Amino acid sequence: MKNTTDDAFLPGPRYHLAGAAAGPLAGLTFAAKDLFDVAGTPTGAGNPDWERTHPVPEAHAWAVSTLLEAGAELVGKTVTCEISLGILGFNQFYGTPANPAAPGCLPGGSSSGSASAVAAGDCDIALGTDTGGSVRVPASLCGLHGLRTTHGRIPFAGVCAQAPSFDTVGWFTRDAATFARVAAVMLGETIPALASAPLLVAEDAFALADAEVRDALAAPVELLARVLGHAPRTITLAEPGELAVWSAQRNILQRHEGWRTFRDWIDAANPCFAFNVARNLTIASGFTDEQAAEAASLRQRVLARARDLLEGGAILCLPTTPFTAPPLGLPLRELDALSERISQLTSFAGFAGLPQLSLPLGLAGGKPCGLSILAWHGQDAKLVAIAEALERARISG
Repeated sequence: MKNTTDDAFLPGPRYHLAGAAAGPLAGLTFAAKDLFDVAGTPTGAGNPDWERTHPVPEAHAWAVSTLLEAGAELVGKTVTCEISLGILGFNQFYGTPANPAAPGCLPGGSSSGSASAVAAGDCDIALGTDTGGSVRVPASLCGLHGLRTTHGRIPFAGVCAQAPSFDTVGWFTRDAATFARVAAVMLGETIPALASAPLLVAEDAFALADAEVRDALAAPVELLARVLGHAPRTITLAEPGELAVWSAQRNILQRHEGWRTFRDWIDAANPCFAFNVARNLTIASGFTDEQAAEAASLRQRVLARARDLLEGGAILCLPTTPFTAPPLGLPLRELDALSERISQLTSFAGFAGLPQLSLPLGLAGGKPCGLSILAWHGQDAKLVAIAEALERARISG
């Protein structure tokens, strides 16, 4: 069992598949998180017993096929947290991928290997999944563009599920221009021209972040306001203390769904897990249908709040993560506390099914921290257009 690795990719031979000879992504390379099926190769989901007890897929996941058909070349599959249960990026079986943007620090998870590979320049694009923050968090900690798409917007076919009412497909790139090329393919639409939009700044979300993160994101928020053509308006997402309640209830519902996803396999295979994964599954097994129903009821209140804020076309911004990449080697109790802090920032979009794009606009203590922009359902391409405009504005000064 390994604790660290410099390699974002799975051990053993790399999987290479050429893309179509011509297409909008020709000349680009991509990697796929080890939750995505690639025909003829095992899908391991970050756990040796999962790989051992599941057949080798005969078809590509929709997202893999879509990128290949657009001309991108697959250059490998990347390490993930076990069965996607993890937000900081470590894996006791295959190692914790390096964070090239913050050496000696965690990359964020569960799409840890995908973010690491892109940040290291080993590929141009990497596929990830985001259930509770697993694209947004590594994008922030590794200094990348990373999108959690509107729930249900991109087919999840051929991807290992966790919590179906939260699971989404996303991807990483180093720059906004490449991100937009991928978005046009994955979303199946032309990225629109930038349009002005009201900007909402979530004051209570920023209050959860470390002071150095708030300071690092102040100038990016001002730039975002200039790009959108509106002075920022400060709002609160929730009543005092309610973000923690949302986080706790989202956690109950997500874990309840996850237990339903994995319980029959666990019963049949009696798999080996790292302690933290086994512990969290055990906790999940104790949540009742009544508790899940209560959490689902709260989800409707969160969704109503999101509709009030965003359905009219406004853009919401908040820190993607409350801190920069934590160092490797922290004890489990400290990692748990960090995960809980992250959850208070990721639960709003997760509960409401919103698209959220983390932008690599902040630098605190020499390490990246992301600024997130959120929009109403289906407005993923609008977020991508904003990212492109921000990149152009930064380049032009």
